[in-house]
Amino acid sequence: MFFHWLGGLASGSFYVPYRRVQGWAWETYWLVGGFFSWIIVPWVLGLAMTRDLIPVLSSAPHSSLFWTYIFGVLWGLGGLTFGLTMRYLGMSLGMAVALGYTAAFGTLMPPIFRGQFVAEVLGTHSGRIILVGVGICLFGIVFAGAAGMSKEKEMSEEQKRASIKEFDLKKGLLVATFSGVMSACFAYGLAAGDPIKEITMRHGTLPLWQGLPVLVVVLLGGFTTNFIWCVILNTRNRTGSQYFNSRLVQSEQNALALESVTDAPAEEMAKAGIRSNPAAEAKPARAPMLSNYFFSALAGTTWYMQFFFYSMGETQMGRYKFSSWTLHMASIMIFSTLWGIALREWNGTGRRTKVLVALSLLVLIASTMVVGYGNYLGVGTVTTNRAFAPARRLLP
Repeated sequence: MFFHWLGGLASGSFYVPYRRVQGWAWETYWLVGGFFSWIIVPWVLGLAMTRDLIPVLSSAPHSSLFWTYIFGVLWGLGGLTFGLTMRYLGMSLGMAVALGYTAAFGTLMPPIFRGQFVAEVLGTHSGRIILVGVGICLFGIVFAGAAGMSKEKEMSEEQKRASIKEFDLKKGLLVATFSGVMSACFAYGLAAGDPIKEITMRHGTLPLWQGLPVLVVVLLGGFTTNFIWCVILNTRNRTGSQYFNSRLVQSEQNALALESVTDAPAEEMAKAGIRSNPAAEAKPARAPMLSNYFFSALAGTTWYMQFFFYSMGETQMGRYKFSSWTLHMASIMIFSTLWGIALREWNGTGRRTKVLVALSLLVLIASTMVVGYGNYLGVGTVTTNRAFAPARRLLP
């Protein structure tokens, strides 16, 4: 649970360094940070923390490599439509709806696909407790969505349009559904990489680091989608020169930001941070290139750490490791909500809205406790069964 909370904290905080980037369009700093998130840091830590990374990937089954990569690409497509979700529903409601779908599909589909759901989840006491924890998590997300809707009811039509570019509830819900399901593909990619985990441990990698080679592959798929979209935006907005030239370029303000349900929405949250600090709105004479590269790299590295800690936490969950996805989603929601409070997103709202925000936090925290308790019972059951196994063999 501690590792998953660290991962949620990293996801909820990675956008903070982006607030220090000046003079660059979103697509420029997102791609620079992305090189660190999806390419550089996964390879550096994979080579440092595991044994024989390149031979392991070379000897992995082609089907495992293929599906791990493809699910990474599909997760990237979920990020593309997540940008639309934020545009049509706003941060609070859009995040809640898309995250709900991602939590449910990403948690339950892997054990269903493996044929373990009935026997190991529904058929065990600890598995049923974990399912209750998943349900509680979804209730927490519902409360978060209700808080967002309550906030919107308190706003005038002009305020809604100012804070949400193109508010459209029906269209937003459809896009959020697609985005949530596609974003759950990250969990499928991690599951598809199970053979890679087995191979790397046979090469001497410690069990705690077994997920790092899988992240190299699935994040390469995510990089593919993000790279293509950012280059398209660089071309359309004529911002490609920003990588090499400090001259300020006016970018297209209405361009769609490509993010993911597994991100605290970087663009929107960064703008909220700027609004809370008017001095940050002052534009420099030229883009500070060294500073921009440094803070983009820091943001990208922080983003990667969410899955670095996720892969560590998953190794500690025993046979119910599928529940790791619920813990991760709940942690993201908790820390992104806390950052929203810190950035005064909920200032000026009524008592009902603030109560709903508080309820969402309490319920989400409770869900992580219940899921963790279910896993604890599962580990205890396995230990007890192993302890009594010799005695059972002696019985007639």
